[in-house]
Amino acid sequence: MTYPRFPLRINVGFLIHQSVGTNRDFTFDFPLIQLGADFELTTFQGTAHISRTQQGLLVESEFSGFVALECVRCLEIYPQPLSTHFSELYSFRHRRNAPTDLFVPDDGYIDLTPLVRDYLILELPIKPICRPDCRGLCMYCGTNLNLATCEHQMQVMLDG
Repeated sequence: MTYPRFPLRINVGFLIHQSVGTNRDFTFDFPLIQLGADFELTTFQGTAHISRTQQGLLVESEFSGFVALECVRCLEIYPQPLSTHFSELYSFRHRRNAPTDLFVPDDGYIDLTPLVRDYLILELPIKPICRPDCRGLCMYCGTNLNLATCEHQMQVMLDG
């Protein structure tokens, strides 16, 4: 069960005392989700497959959505698709030398928000481009060359 204030918080307490190999799938589908103060996605979807292991709870997840980015060529805002797949182990606290910094919380609720946010941010392009054939802006007058041809571009075409 998820809570609107914590949309990626899930109750895994029932898995803690189950036998090794027990698993459960959790699905997420939100038209709009805020992952931190500065990271908003639309058409957000995902699944989390959580399995009880000897060491703890293994979370295998796939998430996708769209984030609004500014194209580095034409400076227009466009929806950039993002998707990620990750596996993380939430260790039981009583285990020494745990292979991870993630631990199964005492209250039995795991909030996937920090992990999903981090993994999706890693998928952000360094130079976002709205489309492969984006023509950018005229370097003289700033006209968006995807929408119109300015006098400077006409001159380049005539000279070329």
